[in-house]
Amino acid sequence: MTRQLFAELRILKKYLFNGISICPSTELFATQRRNTFSKRRRTISCRFHNSWTSQKVFLNFENSRVIIFKRWISSNKALTGQEPKAASAATTANVTSTFPPLEKPKENDTKTFANQEELLQVSSTVNYKPSPELTFSHIIKSYKELAKAKLAALVILTTMCGYALSPGSTSLTCLLGTSVGTGLCVASANAINQWIEFPYDAQMLRTRNRVLVRRALAPFHAFSFGTISGISGLIVLSTMANPLTALMGVTNILLYTCIYTPMKRASIFNTWIGSIVGAIPPMMGWVASTNSLDPGCWLLGGILYAWQFPHFNSLAWNIRADYSKAGFRMMAVTNPALNSRVSLRYSLLLFPLSYMIPYMGMTSWWFAFDSTLVNSVLLWGSYKFWRNSNEKTARDCFFASLIHLPVIFALMMLHKKYRSVNDNDDLEYT
Repeated sequence: MTRQLFAELRILKKYLFNGISICPSTELFATQRRNTFSKRRRTISCRFHNSWTSQKVFLNFENSRVIIFKRWISSNKALTGQEPKAASAATTANVTSTFPPLEKPKENDTKTFANQEELLQVSSTVNYKPSPELTFSHIIKSYKELAKAKLAALVILTTMCGYALSPGSTSLTCLLGTSVGTGLCVASANAINQWIEFPYDAQMLRTRNRVLVRRALAPFHAFSFGTISGISGLIVLSTMANPLTALMGVTNILLYTCIYTPMKRASIFNTWIGSIVGAIPPMMGWVASTNSLDPGCWLLGGILYAWQFPHFNSLAWNIRADYSKAGFRMMAVTNPALNSRVSLRYSLLLFPLSYMIPYMGMTSWWFAFDSTLVNSVLLWGSYKFWRNSNEKTARDCFFASLIHLPVIFALMMLHKKYRSVNDNDDLEYT
């Protein structure tokens, strides 16, 4: 049934729309370049919104056949500067010969609507799911979603790895303070990001169930939570770690909320800014231990920076339709070839960065061998994604990146050279 449906949609392509793009998913996207259809409005039974051209495509399913027709949200003149043109007689004949005309809607038929007013009347009678009772556990759960607790946990883990790999003195109190402060900074950035983007999140399948979109929390609460958690995180970092770590924390919040978030709708360079944001947390762990930006600190940041591209670009490929609807300018949307090419480049960059780790004396040379195997898995996924970009290769590359990050950090700590102090107070690695 699905194959027949989309086959019939492609047949109608040359009659109703110019440049229509059919994709077998829950959404139907179309690009309207000029109006070649009549002004007559038809009865509808289901609708798909196309935000690229501010139009709606309506479908009517009956006896395994589909009739497509369109209806403007705004006038055609407002979009193209031209008055709508009536369809030619040849086009009308071709369409009607392929698909019989739509029958007149029956009276009291709640599945079809003759106009927008009827549609609104029927939608007002729908029984919506009642809101859950407002309890303390429900509030905590909503704020955990606002802070993106799972993502924050992953960022905290990279921070702890940076602290563990540093050659400085180790203190459990400092480690816990750094982890808590970093988590509060991550929660602040995520909350403010959702406060800014919730009108656009409502247009995306992936994000339309977020707490602000479904009105589980008010925007004022989200902004207040982000502000308070950000200030608290900076206080914790400055008191339990050092001021330099707190400075990196506030820099990361500002980069994410004030530069990366608005740039997502302006330029594809937002991905490079976002990669800087992801590279800073392990550097914060290193700085919390050493209170300095050593070469090893920059090396850890470089590995996280390079890892972001195959990870995010492969993820963005499978949700590029969502990004398009929300108006986000991602490489996967504006330049798919560049999207896969950049993923491959930065997967290759992970090899020399990994070899620099034992060269700097942070690990033994066994790490160079082990990291080659791990980086090769990610490189193979990126290569397949570059050669043939599709949903499967993008998904394989994404899962390879998920495995790569914890394994590469585990190998660093496994092969780490620990410092000890001899009788002459000279530092040596064991």
